[in-house]
Amino acid sequence: MAKTEYPPVPDDAIVEEKFLAATGPGGQNVNKVATAVQLRIDAFRLGMPPWAWQQFKELAGSRLTSAGELVITARRFRTQEANRADARERAAELVAKAHERQAKRVKTKPSRAAKARRLESKTARSQIKKGRGRVSWD
Repeated sequence: MAKTEYPPVPDDAIVEEKFLAATGPGGQNVNKVATAVQLRIDAFRLGMPPWAWQQFKELAGSRLTSAGELVITARRFRTQEANRADARERAAELVAKAHERQAKRVKTKPSRAAKARRLESKTARSQIKKGRGRVSWD
């Protein structure tokens, strides 16, 4: 099946960014500059089909609020720009992954020969176990 391309990042009308003080590496810079970014995306306005929305909810997990906002916090890097790009990239990956259709399971049933082989092996095993019973000295 052909892979459909989706916009890498939702448009700015449904995205809200907030910069926070980050933790981790960066020395005094961490205390002075708000480098971490919290990205909030209104997931209802993404316009996903029902099957993709269901999968999106499962993939997002606790990052999806009850109000339907996807919250992604990025603080891996020391600059705002890098964290911003990281958050947008993670959001885009999540949306793209939600749009991948799962392969349908094709039901199969064992053939008559396979059923017969299974029953024969059960009978053979039963005979082996029966042979382990009490020995009569008749």
